[in-house]
Amino acid sequence: MLRYLKAAGDDVSIVTTDDTKDPPKEAFGYPIEHTLGFRFPLYNHVVVSFDLPEIKGLRMMEAFRPDVIHISSPGFLLFAALFYARLMKVPLLMSYHTHLPHYAKQYLGYIPGIEEFAWMLLRFAHKRADLTLATSPQLKKELEDNGIPRVDVWRKGIDTVRFDPKFASREAREMMSDGNPDDFLMVYVGRLGAEKRVADCKQILDKMGPNARLAIVGGGPQEEELKKIFKGTNTVFTGQLSGDELSSVFASADAFCMPSDSETLGFVVLESMASGVPVVGANAGGIPSIVTHGVDSYLAEPGNIDEFVKCLNIIRENKDGVNDKMKVACRKEAEKHSWEAATSVLRNVQYPLAIQNFNSRSWWGYGGPDTRRYGKAIKNAFSSLFKSFKYVVTFRFLRKDNDIDEKSLLKDA
Repeated sequence: MLRYLKAAGDDVSIVTTDDTKDPPKEAFGYPIEHTLGFRFPLYNHVVVSFDLPEIKGLRMMEAFRPDVIHISSPGFLLFAALFYARLMKVPLLMSYHTHLPHYAKQYLGYIPGIEEFAWMLLRFAHKRADLTLATSPQLKKELEDNGIPRVDVWRKGIDTVRFDPKFASREAREMMSDGNPDDFLMVYVGRLGAEKRVADCKQILDKMGPNARLAIVGGGPQEEELKKIFKGTNTVFTGQLSGDELSSVFASADAFCMPSDSETLGFVVLESMASGVPVVGANAGGIPSIVTHGVDSYLAEPGNIDEFVKCLNIIRENKDGVNDKMKVACRKEAEKHSWEAATSVLRNVQYPLAIQNFNSRSWWGYGGPDTRRYGKAIKNAFSSLFKSFKYVVTFRFLRKDNDIDEKSLLKDA
């Protein structure tokens, strides 16, 4: 996104949290301010911040004077952005990436009413946004059904140059399959947390038989637990990968297995498809808005192990060369979701819409450019009239009750 905003000539300043020793100071020439943060106790792979006591965000805004604030939601920094937007009178756009009610239920389900409390927090924050961007039509509807106004869909964007079938390699298959590159090779790439349902892959792998392999790429709070669950199976844990290694892992698999039903967007699904590797994903969240079942990939009901196995076996059997057709269809679909196209809509449609909504919500809901201008004129006219009216009333009141001499009063005035 930043790359294409830069190409369009826009100015951007970034405030974020990063507790690593040497965090980046810029991205595509844009400055990055790092505010003090802390590891979230319930999910210690995430660093969060209230932008206190430094208030770097506010100081940056005072110097930068942005036309719009774009904040990722949910997060603690969101509340600082709400305050800064109100204080500076700047339009506020929120992009919603992590489905908080689902995570609340997954990690704190033992607390009565925790899911509704999560929705209450979301309503509090997002009702104050001038525009909320959801990552799929399904999520947009869910947000609207739960009382969140002014929601639009943020087009998905991936790097179709970084993720490409050309990165497939025999060496990657050797590594991912533990030296058995001719076996059917499945891959999962993503965060290793309970909400991702990676443990479902154990049952899937067991039912796929001895000639099936699984590579799990990524890290997260459930990593050590998953290693115990998959112990003794045909599974390789690669840890977190990036760059050409990650591109090669995507492109070298036979199928991508995505059991998670909590995906708001599913970037990794698109990245697999861009790599020419069909996906078997859960029919939930944002995945159905990406996958056309039986054309470019497959959908299975969340938790239905037999459905996942059935779809994976269709890919493995490759009857009538279906895989070759599907690989082409995968790549073709992914190419519709380039970052260039997504950023063009964000910049030219959705940022202006947030500004328009901000203006419309001003002046008691009548804050368009014309009505604001007319409103000021009417306000000034009424102000002048009120001053005149006040003078007349005061004059008569004093004249009646205090019998002040009219000439003396006019002289004093």
